Amino acid sequence: MKITSRFTVAVHTLLAIYVLGKEYKMTSDFIASSVNVNPVVIRRTLSSLKAAGIIDVKAGSGGAMPVKDTDDITLYDIYTAVDCVEGNLFNFHENPNPECPVGKNIHAVLDSRLADAQTALENELKSVTLTDLMKQLNILM
Repeated sequence: MKITSRFTVAVHTLLAIYVLGKEYKMTSDFIASSVNVNPVVIRRTLSSLKAAGIIDVKAGSGGAMPVKDTDDITLYDIYTAVDCVEGNLFNFHENPNPECPVGKNIHAVLDSRLADAQTALENELKSVTLTDLMKQLNILM
């Protein structure tokens, strides 16, 4: 199972807004040209980021503008804003055979490990801010 590309599209979108927004109007068409996707994808992304209180979007061709400081936006905030994963990251098959020695014990040996893996991913995402990425991006530019 993959995390949808909505996450990386949203990160790219936010970096474009914060890095290029001082020089250019951040319209969905402009951002779409950077991300190389259809502007409809960007409009959907902007809508999710606005609902999360990360950006503001002016109707028409007003463009997107930052609302929060980059120090206050983590990858986890973006991850949750665009609903990359619903519920648990790992989906478990519903009905393992209770008559099988593996089937009757699979949840006992695997559930907590999968929950720990998801928690580790989420904690890593919480530890990285948009500022961290912008610093790296500026080094590369």
